[in-house]
Amino acid sequence: MARCTFLGLGVMGYPMAGHLAGAGHDVVVWNRTAAKMEQWAAEHGGVSAPSVEAAVADADFVFACLGDDPDVRSVAEKAIPAMKPGAVLVDHTTASAELARELDQAARDAGIGFLDAPVSGGQAGAENGQLTIMCGGEADTFARAEPVMDAYAKASSLIGPAGAGQLCKMVNQICIAGIVQGLSEGLHFAKRSGLDPALVIGAISKGAAQSWQMENRWQTMVKDEFDFGFAIDWMRKDLRITLEEARRNGARLPVAALVDQFYADVQAMGGNRWDTSSLIARLERDL
Repeated sequence: MARCTFLGLGVMGYPMAGHLAGAGHDVVVWNRTAAKMEQWAAEHGGVSAPSVEAAVADADFVFACLGDDPDVRSVAEKAIPAMKPGAVLVDHTTASAELARELDQAARDAGIGFLDAPVSGGQAGAENGQLTIMCGGEADTFARAEPVMDAYAKASSLIGPAGAGQLCKMVNQICIAGIVQGLSEGLHFAKRSGLDPALVIGAISKGAAQSWQMENRWQTMVKDEFDFGFAIDWMRKDLRITLEEARRNGARLPVAALVDQFYADVQAMGGNRWDTSSLIARLERDL
């Protein structure tokens, strides 16, 4: 079993750290809000630390799941110098590829390993230990970290060098944006046509239109229920990072850019914390 540290106990990090403890690893946690890490330690029998530096000092693996580039950078600047030689830093935050490359170089200079390892599966995936992890970094570092990440993953893949994990996550978000908008429009059209959405989904979900979003969200979408995980605020953060990268690499993302603006419309409706399936609310409430 490994000595692990988890930095950041939000809706994703809290259960991910719990799975590490449940798998038998020795886990130390740190969170900006002390009450959250104390609650975690009481629930899972782990140890909370008073600072980032104290949390990472003896760890073989340091996992982080934070908010955005500035959050990751500020924590990593404290963690990397305090980590022991040969340890591995795994950043599960969805952040920029540019930051991943920056952290990879800082880790190399400090004699430690690094993986950028954003996840897909949302809060439910974290709670159920069924996340998909997209990694960028060295093959030997991935080989060391993968068995530990298995505590909360259903699949982990090494995509390429540092930054590749983040780029892969951007592809993931591009695809999701288009799928959710298409499903929203399809359900909206069915309702306006007087069709029973249940019968429609029963028919088309067995064919080429099938998707995870369709199988898991159509019922709540037609009920106007949007409290099921990944919030619009976070999706717009991810799309911002993606569109910035597209401007750098020359990729054309007209649908992703348009859906980002649709999400801005939902935010203006007060839906900042609604989940990403709430795109249908914009169609329904524009009537």
